[in-house]
Amino acid sequence: MEAVRALVQRVSEASVITGDRVAGAIGRGLLVLLGVKRGDTEAHAEYLAKKVVQLRVFADADGKMNLSLLDISGELLVVSQFTLYGETKKGNRPSYSDAATPESAEKLYDHFVKACRQRIERVETGVFQAHMNVHLVNDGPVTLMCYSEAQLTGE
Repeated sequence: MEAVRALVQRVSEASVITGDRVAGAIGRGLLVLLGVKRGDTEAHAEYLAKKVVQLRVFADADGKMNLSLLDISGELLVVSQFTLYGETKKGNRPSYSDAATPESAEKLYDHFVKACRQRIERVETGVFQAHMNVHLVNDGPVTLMCYSEAQLTGE
């Protein structure tokens, strides 16, 4: 069973706007939409932060996806996305019963961001629980779903 989820997109640029202000903006790097599940822990967030900054999704000199954010001095934009835990198996209205409460989700979101900032120089964020407009140029396109649970439980 997966836990903290991160939808990761390689971008040439991305920004998040709340109201009439830019909350965060980056150039070349990764946009992370982060979802937190009930019962997730700081260990889940820590594992996923390490995974994201080490993902080898940037091209090396031979054009092969072999470089990470660390290798290219890339930037990171993290946006909270509770809808990643929207369940759509029944009916047409998603259920969010697996998503963490806003209070616990914000703590783990903040922990994830802090863990990323310990690893790379530039980490921007959206505004937790705010209505946001996310603008991005997906480079590739490259989009990956990353999970933390399987690695922590040995599955």
